[in-house]
Amino acid sequence: MNVRYNDVLGSLRAAYDGSAERRDGSGKTAWKLAEREGFLSRLQRHEYKRLLEIGAGTGQDSAYFQENGMEVVAVDLSPAMVALCREKGLDARVMDFLSLDFAPASFDAVYALNCLLHVPNSDLPAVLAEIHRLLRPGGLFFLGVYGGGNLTGEGLFEGDDHQPPRFFSFRSDEELQEYARRSFQIVDFHAVGSDELRFQSLTLRRSK
Repeated sequence: MNVRYNDVLGSLRAAYDGSAERRDGSGKTAWKLAEREGFLSRLQRHEYKRLLEIGAGTGQDSAYFQENGMEVVAVDLSPAMVALCREKGLDARVMDFLSLDFAPASFDAVYALNCLLHVPNSDLPAVLAEIHRLLRPGGLFFLGVYGGGNLTGEGLFEGDDHQPPRFFSFRSDEELQEYARRSFQIVDFHAVGSDELRFQSLTLRRSK
């Protein structure tokens, strides 16, 4: 079965609408804070200012970037998540990854933490091409997802703590980097953790 993003969009929206308040109350692990800080440092070295966060969730990361001098726009497919972003004083909008309604080269940077793992492989190239379109030449893109190691394959995640259960697409390190190279130059790749919490961190650049 060839799963498409539009096939899973409705259930993902329902799952995140239903978990928004709970997720807003949860803290972040030290390694996630370090990944976020590392990306901000890159942006500051380049004097980049305008950042788009896709799959922004409750806006914790967007708020961090905004508090550190970035001009931030946050988007998420969940209206409940976007409402929580707006409560934090963010410019937040309801959009999905294939309907990012911004002009070409609108942003210096894009940040995507643990959201593109909900995009089936069949639509990942189109989503990455859309992000490429929104970035200025030379712009930076942080792509972070769980995957690699023993996390492989596509489908509903058994034992998911969200209702309805969410769709995930886990890719090997090689697969993820191959997708990325179709649209971007890889600046950095590294993995954090192991087993079900193995995280793949990529910093990418739009080269043209």
